[in-house]
Amino acid sequence: MPDVPRLKGTGRLVRARVGRRLRRWAHAWRSSLQVRVITTTLAMGLVALGAIGLYVGDRMKEGLFTGRVEQLLAESARGTSQAQKTFDSSNAQTASDVQRLLQDVATVQGSGGAGEREVFLLRAPGESSADSVGNAASARVLIPLVSPELQHATAEGGQRWQSVAWEVDGRVEPAVMVGQDVNVPFAGTYQLFFLYSLQAEQDRLDFLLRTLAAAAAALVVLLGGMTWLVTRQAVRPVRRAAEVAERLADGHLAERMPVRGEDEMATLASSFNEMAASLQDQIRRMEELSALQRRFVSDVSHELRTPLTTIRMAGEVIHASRDDFDPAVKRSAELLATQLDRFEDLLADLLEISRFDAGAAVLDADSRDVRDVVLAAVEHTFPLAGRRGSWLSVDLAQTECVADIDPRRVERILRNLLVNAVEHAEGSTVEVKVGADRYAVAVTVRDHGVGMTAEEALHVFDRFWRADPARARTTGGTGLGLAISLEDAHLHGGWLEAWGRPGRGASFRLTLPRRAGIRLTDSPLELVPDEPPTTGAVQVVTRSRTDPAALPDLVDEQPADTHQRQEVR
Repeated sequence: MPDVPRLKGTGRLVRARVGRRLRRWAHAWRSSLQVRVITTTLAMGLVALGAIGLYVGDRMKEGLFTGRVEQLLAESARGTSQAQKTFDSSNAQTASDVQRLLQDVATVQGSGGAGEREVFLLRAPGESSADSVGNAASARVLIPLVSPELQHATAEGGQRWQSVAWEVDGRVEPAVMVGQDVNVPFAGTYQLFFLYSLQAEQDRLDFLLRTLAAAAAALVVLLGGMTWLVTRQAVRPVRRAAEVAERLADGHLAERMPVRGEDEMATLASSFNEMAASLQDQIRRMEELSALQRRFVSDVSHELRTPLTTIRMAGEVIHASRDDFDPAVKRSAELLATQLDRFEDLLADLLEISRFDAGAAVLDADSRDVRDVVLAAVEHTFPLAGRRGSWLSVDLAQTECVADIDPRRVERILRNLLVNAVEHAEGSTVEVKVGADRYAVAVTVRDHGVGMTAEEALHVFDRFWRADPARARTTGGTGLGLAISLEDAHLHGGWLEAWGRPGRGASFRLTLPRRAGIRLTDSPLELVPDEPPTTGAVQVVTRSRTDPAALPDLVDEQPADTHQRQEVR
């Protein structure tokens, strides 16, 4: 019993090693075309050689056995004929003379064949004699090899034979027992049996099979070597092409494949190099064009600031004196001031985008409580929410949500999300929620307005993109707010994601790491709202402007243990 744990441990170790080897083979099978081709070729070759070997071996065995049996049957027939002639010419009159005659015939026939054989003279089944005449054999110890089935079959007439196992010097040899009836004077019918060994034929067959197995093994090795050589010649250029493609994908655009010879692989390498050169040229042109575009946007934005400042000064003078103008001119002065504000915002956003494109954006990180930044962004959005008839519901985490952030950029992200939510909420409540865990801080902004499709959610952060091109920007946005917000989130090493469904509103989630260098794998808050699934067609409900009298009574609502709520209009 003390050895049982040791045996269990050994069994687990063996299973672990076998499992590792199987996994290595499985990985090699999946990752290497050469391994698959060689394995498949060897498997098919082994199956084919096994089938051919079985067929050839069976045919050789049948040929050797059948030929030898026919030879032995003919030899036995001659021996039986000679023995019958001896019996017919004998003048034995007594039992002792017949017994001596039987023994002499057995001895003579045992040494009269072409090879070694044993002879048995046995009384036929059902035969009896008044005088006691026994059996005769060249080797009496082998008489049990004559089976009763063979004796009865021989008694029916004709020559009969049976395969038997002959034990010689401790080993079993294949043999054949051949029998036929003979008439013995004074004694009646006897059966003459000849025992022949087939060990020589078995040795010859074993030698042929060993030779065939050696030839098959050599053929398998040759087939495997040829397959390895051929697949190596075919796979090496493919592997080289894959390596060069990976280098190109890593940005090494000058990488090329070596071209050798004039075969198909050389043509492939040449075509691949031409493609790589074309891609390098196109990428270079695109980089130059992109750099030119960024420089153009930056230069234009900077150049426009000087005339815009002059126009702003003149516009402020006109706007300050608007009460002295007639109503049409007064309205024009007000529109001029409004559009100048929007123009300044657009220039500021263009300059910010150009900084991101040029890689010049810098993160001024500081350890701050994200809840304070959220409240500042919400307070900034109060007037717009009041004008649009929307309510802002803020759900803050009870514990501190401190993270290394740039407060200006995070507040800008939240302002853009809140303004976008209020604009599309159609007077419904906009919900803001803050959550945190050990590694990240998250903020979700949820509205219950018109919503958007999953396809539109994929493009909502594109520059100047609109789900409905005919829809006007009622809040005077520039079309770059969400794009800048996404870049700000990436600059922090965070995520900015969107979800929406038509008629059910939209949800945006900002996730930021608590410390620089933390790689996010999950968010403390869910992006998709936890709502019961709808069945059937989506119904778009027309919402009226929010009336404070129609809001649910929130006075008795108990705050959760880990969150505090604020309802703000």
